[in-house]
Amino acid sequence: MTLVEPRFRGLFLSVFALFALFGTSMTIIGATLPIILANFHWDYLTAGIVLGAGAVAYFLSTFASGYLVKRWGPKPTILLALALIVAGLAFFATTPDPATNTLLSALIGLGQGGVEVGLNSTILRMDARNTGRPMNLLHGAFAVGAIVGPFAVGLLLQSGLDWAVVYRGMAAIFVLLAALMAFAGLPPVQPKAAERHQTPGRLSGNPAYWLSFFALFLYLGVELGVSNWVAEYFVAVFAYSADASAMLVSLFWMGVLAGRFGVPLLYKGSRPEAVLVGLSALATGSIALLLLAGYAAAYPIAADVGRVSLFLAGLGCSIYYPGVMTLLGKCFPLAQSQAVGFAATGGGIGSFVFPFLMSSIAQNWGIQAGFATYGVFAAGMTAVGVWLAMIVDKEGDARSPSLSNLR
Repeated sequence: MTLVEPRFRGLFLSVFALFALFGTSMTIIGATLPIILANFHWDYLTAGIVLGAGAVAYFLSTFASGYLVKRWGPKPTILLALALIVAGLAFFATTPDPATNTLLSALIGLGQGGVEVGLNSTILRMDARNTGRPMNLLHGAFAVGAIVGPFAVGLLLQSGLDWAVVYRGMAAIFVLLAALMAFAGLPPVQPKAAERHQTPGRLSGNPAYWLSFFALFLYLGVELGVSNWVAEYFVAVFAYSADASAMLVSLFWMGVLAGRFGVPLLYKGSRPEAVLVGLSALATGSIALLLLAGYAAAYPIAADVGRVSLFLAGLGCSIYYPGVMTLLGKCFPLAQSQAVGFAATGGGIGSFVFPFLMSSIAQNWGIQAGFATYGVFAAGMTAVGVWLAMIVDKEGDARSPSLSNLR
């Protein structure tokens, strides 16, 4: 069985490239956070407000984009989103003024929400058989971008070049990909006659609709929270340099990439929901171990334990998001864009609440206390994942897709 239908392969390559750059845009601010704090003289609370503005805009955009995709189609929604991202990246960090950067962060977040929903909806329509394989590959692209971005920041810092040039370079690449998407032929949305069978009332009456929202609320808060703050965590706790800590963001995303490409190739069993729950539990334990290593930072081995824990945390997070998205495609085949938009809104709210909560706690009680919130909510992520898998398993037409078939 092929990974992607032959008629969609050219389009999939374009979407893959765009989602990889999207992954870079979601992690690049976290990778540059230590140097931003040092150069702009921000405290943790100010940084939390700037990051939070992007997250608020992101979750508002994901909710609205579900309906925009239904009304306009995916292409106009994606192109509008890309224009917002380019505008934000072109000017972010050109001034230390928090208000200006908060506004620019919000523009970037608005665009990211539209890209998220538009591309996920497009992939679900490519995967008519609901195998989940294209979705897993797409989110592997996100991990590739999330690795490359922080790594590039580390190289820029080591070379002595202006670290902010990475934002301008990304804006230029987004322009090129937007031009490519403008000429791409995307699969159409469901015809209106079919959409009438899946009304908002029918959607909200399905427990999976709400569980997917809370699953991604917890997951994305944990994933992006760790990604955005781990560089500063290693600087503050393990006395890492800014360039070395930026590389550690890539280490987390290497774990994510290993899971998104490795699990479908290596897992041969018939209980994929058990793998999803097991990896979620691994993420919980690894974040807890990273926190404990911080309290033992006086010992030389503690930093090594922290790095291993960070990689394992990424591995544990790897298949959660694409797994939930694929389940949504099976549960709501006639309202995929709305279901994806609602679930992604939960993720956007989590990506706002968690870093802001973490920055507030870190400001008052230290960054280690703030980081502990991610361990607590990672445990919640695992619990909701178990519940969602049980609900979907009971629906005859919405069974959990086999990850072993994602090869």
